[in-house]
Amino acid sequence: MLRYRTQIIVAAMFFLIGATGCKSSNQSKKTAPAQEQTAATQIQAPAAQEPAALPQSNPSTSAIKGKVLETMNAGTYTYLQIDTPQGPVWVAMPQTKVKKGREVAVQHGMEMKNFKSKTLNRTFKSIIFSNGIIGQNAVAQPQTGNSGDSFAQALQSETARTAGPAMASSGGSIAAIVPSADIKIDKAKGDNAYTIGEIFEKRTDLNNKKIMVRGKVMKVSMMIMGKNWIHLQDGTGNPLKNTHDLVVTTRAKPKKNSIISVEGTLHADKDFGAGYYYKAIIEDAEIK
Repeated sequence: MLRYRTQIIVAAMFFLIGATGCKSSNQSKKTAPAQEQTAATQIQAPAAQEPAALPQSNPSTSAIKGKVLETMNAGTYTYLQIDTPQGPVWVAMPQTKVKKGREVAVQHGMEMKNFKSKTLNRTFKSIIFSNGIIGQNAVAQPQTGNSGDSFAQALQSETARTAGPAMASSGGSIAAIVPSADIKIDKAKGDNAYTIGEIFEKRTDLNNKKIMVRGKVMKVSMMIMGKNWIHLQDGTGNPLKNTHDLVVTTRAKPKKNSIISVEGTLHADKDFGAGYYYKAIIEDAEIK
């Protein structure tokens, strides 16, 4: 009797196990398509995100847009810190009236790393040199002559092709110097008039003072930071020390090889960064 009951219990257990196994098998078959469908959905999901991964527009042609966090003027330039979607960005441009908190769109330009501004006595880890705010005092690109998308790019194009191998290989402002010409130009008249040689010799004393100089236009580089950069020579100065070639910035457009007198503010030991250092430079000059 006991053996009979044991056989019944064992048979019942096998029956239950078999039924459970069939149920699990059926459940797996029902679940599998759903899992496969979920997996397929997961595989297709990235495709829906592809637009976000598409290449961004070229920064050299796009505008810098955002709210002005900080603004300051130094010399003839305006420095802006703009809150962009990518984070705060410093921009330098020709002096422009801009209020803090204003939304702006600024022309993109060349980025310069670790740019030191002696006027502000600070170093910018990164700064974009721009031609200006779009729609407000934006500097139009010239159709002819040396042009550039930015301050730094234009300075690079300002390099003199006629410079000797040693000067050209040095890069920066040294490479932009025009070789000494065999000329002799009479000195300008006036109490604040100097020869180019005298300007370099007395540049420390003349720093930030308005002076006059007369010379021959050796080269003109158009529209660098909204100004034209001209190289003057008068036959004075020392070519071995590169004190024979004076750079003058102006909004006027003098012709190459013309003899002119200019008046503007002298800045001594002006460093624009990226190798563009000038022992003496006259800025915002007017042709007399």
